[in-house]
Order: sequence, then C-alpha cells, then structure tokens
Amino acid sequence: MKIDKDFTSKILFLICIVVSLIPNYELTFAIWFITFLVTINKNYSVTIFKYVATFSAILLIAFLSSLFYQPKLFLFIRDITYMIKPIIGLLLGYQIFKNEKTLRLNYFIYVGLIIAIIHIGTIFIAFLQVKSLNLTLLREKGGYFSDYEIYVIIMLIFHKELDITISKKRINYILIVVVLSSTLYAARTNMIQFVILFLAMKGYFKLTRKSLTVLVTIFSLTAVSYFAIVSYNPKRGGKGLDAFLYKIKIAPEEAFKTKINKNDWKDFNDNYRSFENIITVQQVSHEGALAILFGEGLGSRLNLGRKVFTNDGEFVQFIPYVHNGFMTVFFKSGILGVLFLIFFLILLFRQPKTNNPKLLYINYLLIGTSVFLIVSNWVFLGLYLKLDNKSIIIGFLIALKEVIAKQSNTNLIEK
Repeated sequence: MKIDKDFTSKILFLICIVVSLIPNYELTFAIWFITFLVTINKNYSVTIFKYVATFSAILLIAFLSSLFYQPKLFLFIRDITYMIKPIIGLLLGYQIFKNEKTLRLNYFIYVGLIIAIIHIGTIFIAFLQVKSLNLTLLREKGGYFSDYEIYVIIMLIFHKELDITISKKRINYILIVVVLSSTLYAARTNMIQFVILFLAMKGYFKLTRKSLTVLVTIFSLTAVSYFAIVSYNPKRGGKGLDAFLYKIKIAPEEAFKTKINKNDWKDFNDNYRSFENIITVQQVSHEGALAILFGEGLGSRLNLGRKVFTNDGEFVQFIPYVHNGFMTVFFKSGILGVLFLIFFLILLFRQPKTNNPKLLYINYLLIGTSVFLIVSNWVFLGLYLKLDNKSIIIGFLIALKEVIAKQSNTNLIEK
C-alpha cells in the first residue's frame, strides 16, 4: 500500500502544532525531533540557512561557554533541547511544506480551527469543574495563549490578498470559532500580536507619511485607553473583565520595574519577570567580563535566592532560563548571543522586494512577526518558549514563499 506523502506531512504538522500546546516539553521535543528526521529535504534555500545559522551561533556560543563551568550532564543536555528548539521548529515548518503539493494555506487555517475547537471544549469542561468565571483558574486549565490562532485570524481577514480558496461563508464560520477561542485566552500578548500583524498586513511598517500618522494615532489611543484603565483602577484578585484589566494595568511595570520589594508578595508576584531580569544581570555580571560577553553556557542555572512556585506546580530556587528571551540568551550566550538574536529579527524584518501581490502579503506577515518577536522575547521567551510554535509558522511561511515564487517564476530580490 502506497503512503500519501502529502497526507502524512499534514498529519505530522497537525500533531506538531497540537503537542506544542500541551505543557509537556519532553513530549513536544520528541515529536518535533522525530518529525524533523523523517521530513529532511535534499535541498535548502539560503534564506532558511541564514535564519537557522543565527540560532545555531547562539547554541554554539553557549556550548563553548559551558566548557569553562563544567555543568552537570543532565542540565547540559536539557539546555541543548531548549536552545535547539527554534532551529528544529524553523526546519520543521520549512521541510513539511516545501514539498507538499496541495493547498498549504487552507490546511494551515483548518489546523487553527481544530485547536480552537479543542480549546473551547477544554474551557467549557474547566468551567464545569471549577464552577467559576475566575480568569486565573480558567486559564490554568485551558491555556494561557495561542499565537497560532492569531495568525489564522489575520489570514482569514486578509483571505483575498492571500488568495485563500475557502468559501466566504465557511471563512466567516471559522473566523467566529477561532476569534471566540482566542478571546477566551484573555492574553495580553495575543492582543498585541493581533494589532502588530494587522498593521503589518496593511503595510504600515513601511515608513511613509500615512503609516507614521496611523502608528502615532494608534499609540495615542493606546495611551489614552491605558490611562482610562488606570483611572478605573481594577483590583488584584478580581474576576472576569476586572482580572483582565488588572493584568493590563500592571503590564508596563511587570517587565520593566527595577526595584521590587521581595517581602511584599503582591509586588513580588506582579513583577516577577522584572525580578528575574535583575537577578540575571547581577549573577552574570558577578562572573566577570567573560560571562558578560559569552554567557554562562549550557547547563547554567539562575539562583533566585528564594524558592518560588512555578506553573509546573513545583517550588524551585534554581531555574535554567527566565521569561525574557533576550535575558535568557544573555545568560547562556552573553552579549554576543543577544547580538545574533537581534540579527535574526533584522533578517526577518528585511524581506526581499517582490512584485507578486501574494508574496508581498506573506512578506508583510513575516515583517509583522519580527516586530511582534521583540515583544514576545521580552515577556515570553520568544521562540525559546517551551509552548511556542512560531518557529514552525515562520518556517512554513518561508517555504510557502519559495514555492509560490517558483510556480510564478518570480525572483526574490534581496534588499
């Protein structure tokens, strides 16, 4: 019996996306790695090579730095699986769809519909269990975010520009389900992601007088809305909308606060991300110039100075990484590693010029992704997050671009 390679690729893609939403990194890594091995291509483009090379450089620096610290073998291997995740993800998305023959964007959207239905079902079951609208409890059961679903929403909104061949009626149905699911996450980062990707798809990150006017207007409206929320003053521990508004109120301080009262549990919990950043800089700086430049390497652990309760349900004092992706790379690979991470964001932003309308909008998606990754890296580890699947999405979009360019005989002109 002959196995349909396209069908197999689609099933593998679905599994890789769904498993990334399960809080079990060992399972995610195993499935991603096996899928990577069974979908290896004979040929790779210079573009995907450049993206993979930046994260490979970060991993190599961390590996060389670890030689000076003699970490425990288990911690060393664990960090390799963490630091190699963006590389595997980029190649997965690229490999699976580079040779797939059928409608790629349509299937990408249907995968989003599947995970949206799963999420809505999970939230409903969680509500029946806890019998409460407490946002914290529901998110604990149903998940904290879904970047994938935001990409699906954007693609559906711009279905004409992307030439998506799904009927208008079906697009509306899918949009309702995915928007509902995304709303139930009540994730601030997903809200920011949607705004950034929407602006990117409108071409507003190409600086013109009009785009500057739009960006300034949106920034002003955001500032006014934020001050309105501050004036309303939602309280900690609120339910439903109040809990969400409180999270927005503390957002600016949460990732940037420089002074935290460790003895005030409210201040400590609300600004824990900032606390991690402070401790990271202090620990690496204490190790000297070599650590500042090249990091403490694979297997290194950050000493928080006290035990904290994690989302994994454990009390820990030593952690392998922090929420901030830039700080995590700084911790493992130093300033040099951070420069490579920034270089990746620049590469992703500087997409090749094209006269092909469909390629243009895929470029806009990648440009928007690069801008969003600045935020994502600052608050949520970026592509290094254990639950993240944006690396697969980026690899998918690159493969999609190359296939469309080949089919339409379009030259991709590097800037």
